[in-house]
Amino acid sequence: MWGFITCLNDILIPHLKGIFDLTYAQAMLIQFCFFGAYFIVSLPAGVLVKKLGYQYGIVSGLIIAAMGCLLFYPAASMHSYPVFLFALFVLAAGITVLQVSANPYVSCLGKPETASSRLTLTQAFNSLGTTVAPFFGAYLILNETAEAMVNAQQQAEAVQMPYVLLAAMLLILAAIFAKLKLPHIEHQQAQESSSSSMGSAWQYSHLVLGAVGIFVYVGAEVAIGSFLVNYFHELQIPGLETEAQAAKYIAYYWGGAMVGRFIGGLAMQKIAAGKALAFNAVAAILLIAITMVSDGQLAMWSILLVGLCNSIMFPTIFSLAVTGLGRHTSQGSGVLCLAIVGGAIIPLAQGLLADMLGVQTSFFLPIICYAFIVFYGLVGSKPKLKQA
Repeated sequence: MWGFITCLNDILIPHLKGIFDLTYAQAMLIQFCFFGAYFIVSLPAGVLVKKLGYQYGIVSGLIIAAMGCLLFYPAASMHSYPVFLFALFVLAAGITVLQVSANPYVSCLGKPETASSRLTLTQAFNSLGTTVAPFFGAYLILNETAEAMVNAQQQAEAVQMPYVLLAAMLLILAAIFAKLKLPHIEHQQAQESSSSSMGSAWQYSHLVLGAVGIFVYVGAEVAIGSFLVNYFHELQIPGLETEAQAAKYIAYYWGGAMVGRFIGGLAMQKIAAGKALAFNAVAAILLIAITMVSDGQLAMWSILLVGLCNSIMFPTIFSLAVTGLGRHTSQGSGVLCLAIVGGAIIPLAQGLLADMLGVQTSFFLPIICYAFIVFYGLVGSKPKLKQA
C-alpha cells in the first residue's frame, strides 16, 4: 500500500500541474510535502510507537493515512492546491508512522540473522505496489479527464473516488491488524532505549556519508519518476501523445527496481556490496547522459532503465552505513530514515532547473547525485570512526 501510494504521486504531479497551471517547481511541492513528512514526523512517530507498541503503531499509521486520502475529497471540491498539499502531508505522515512501526517489527519477527531476508521480502511487495500504481492512476485519473472535454473543477474531482477507495482499503487493513493476534515484542525496544544513550552514531564517518547517500539516492529516484510523464509528453513519441498513455510507462521504471532486487540479491552473494553499488551508480549516470543527448525511443528507454540500476541502492547504502555501529545501530537507522527527506528537496531543486533550462537538461542534477553514490560505494562506505 505505501509503495502504491508513493508512486501515485508521479501521476498526481502532471495531473495537478495541468489543472492549476503550475510551474515545474510548484508541481514538485507535491513531493516536497510528501517526503518532508518523513523528516518532520519520523521522531514523533518513534515516540508514538514506543507508547503504543509495534502492532497498534501499524494500526495508527493506516488510520492516519486513510484520513489523508479522505482529505482529497474536500481538496478537489474546493479546487485548492494548498489543501491538496495538506492532504498529501497527512497521508505521508500516516505512511511514516506505518514504516517506523512495521520495519523494526518485521526485523524482530524471527532470528536476527534472517532479518534482512524478511525486509527484502517487504521491499519486494513495496515494489509491486509501485509497479501497479501507474496503471491505476492512468486509467482512473488521467484517462478519465483525457477522454472527455471537462473543466478544471471536473478534472480535480477525478481524484476523489480513487483516493476514497484507497482510504477504504487502508481502513480495512487497519481493522484487520487491530484484530490479528500478533506476537507482542517489547524487549527489543527496551534494549534499543538503554543503548541509545551511550555515545553517538554521528562519530562514524561512513554513517554520515551513508546518510548523504540515502539523501541523494531517494532524491534522484523520486525526481526522475516525478518528471517521466511530462518528459515523455515533451519527447512527442508516437503512441504517447496523451499523459494517460505516457503514465503507463512509469511502471517500467518502478518495475525495473523490483526485478533488479531479485537479480541483485543473487549477484551480491559473490560481489562486494560497495562495488555493486558503484557499478549500478555508474550505469545510471551513463543512462541519464544518453537520455540528455538523445530523443524519441532511445531517450525514453534509457531513462526508464535507470529504475533497474536503482534496485539495490537503498538496502545496500543502508546496510553499508550501519556496518560496525554496534550499540549505535538503532540511532544510525534513525539518522538514515531522516535522510529520506532528499525526496522532498532534490525534486524541488530539479523543478527549478526544469523551469529555467528545460526538463531534459535538468537531469544533470540526478547525475551529480549518482556520482556521490559511486564515491560512497568505492571509498566512503569503508567503516571508519571519526577522530576526536
